[in-house]
Amino acid sequence: MPVTGTPISHSSAYLVRAAVTAPSLHNTQPWRFVADGDRDLELHADTRRCLPLADPRGRELLLGCGAALFNVRLAMLHLGFRPLVRVFPDLRQPAHLATVAWGAYTRPTAEEQRLFDALGLRHTAHGPFLPEPLPAGLVAALREQADCEGARLHVVGDAVDRRLVAALVRAGEDAHRADERFAAEQAGWAWQPVRPRRDGVPADAGVRHPDATALAGRDYASLAGASPRHPRPWSARTGEVVLLATDRDDPSTWLTAGQALQRMLLHAAGLGVMAAFHTQPLEVPELRERVRRTLTAGQYPQVILRLGHPPYVRSTPRRGLAEVLGGARV
Repeated sequence: MPVTGTPISHSSAYLVRAAVTAPSLHNTQPWRFVADGDRDLELHADTRRCLPLADPRGRELLLGCGAALFNVRLAMLHLGFRPLVRVFPDLRQPAHLATVAWGAYTRPTAEEQRLFDALGLRHTAHGPFLPEPLPAGLVAALREQADCEGARLHVVGDAVDRRLVAALVRAGEDAHRADERFAAEQAGWAWQPVRPRRDGVPADAGVRHPDATALAGRDYASLAGASPRHPRPWSARTGEVVLLATDRDDPSTWLTAGQALQRMLLHAAGLGVMAAFHTQPLEVPELRERVRRTLTAGQYPQVILRLGHPPYVRSTPRRGLAEVLGGARV
């Protein structure tokens, strides 16, 4: 239920409509916002939407909220004001992740405007990509985007490392599929054929077997039960594999990593490149530690992505404004 109190301004509603286009694990949309009239906008974690098995520490929940926070920053810049962000402003309320205030008048840079324009273009990809190569210089540009937000992008270009990533993703996905409780948690966020919803993942989001690429995908449609392994994974259409990592591993860093992630995703989307998420091994502690030791030079891995040109894109609905935005209590 939304928080009631002071009236919600049109500008706050504008910011939140931009915010909720962010990605989140299983499209749980784990955020809520509180507006104080025309003054501050608060971002809170909606802990009712946490995933106790996949994300017991709330790390991926905060990644999604961080991505939403970056969208708020962009939307405020688009309106001509500098966002003033305070993260975790009240330590007594750990679910209060950030407060964004309206700063001085400013104009967005050309890059900030391009990122804002890509908000409606970004979608999560599933399955194989087209064989079309990535735009020249994209990976280097994405490194810069991650650096701007205090994160580090690692490109998995070496064939041996790509096989290792594929094996770790496979191990993580196998562990998830073998755990009935975990499978039930994931299924709870997958659409049923006769029950469309404003959150979660459509069962037909990926029309191909989840193992159609070198990196195993999540089995939202339960296709693996009928055919445990795809006969011939399309390694050539897996796309570019990258890992986003950070020097630290705490809630503040996860919020930072989410902002870096969204900045990268929007830059790529502006060039027609989308990302598929493969964070399964990062949800198994021993596998995540192995990724950290072997693939990210000791940094803490936060996201594993494939980048490429999808054959089609599909948007998923978002919860209505009344469900995620309320006025400050008087």
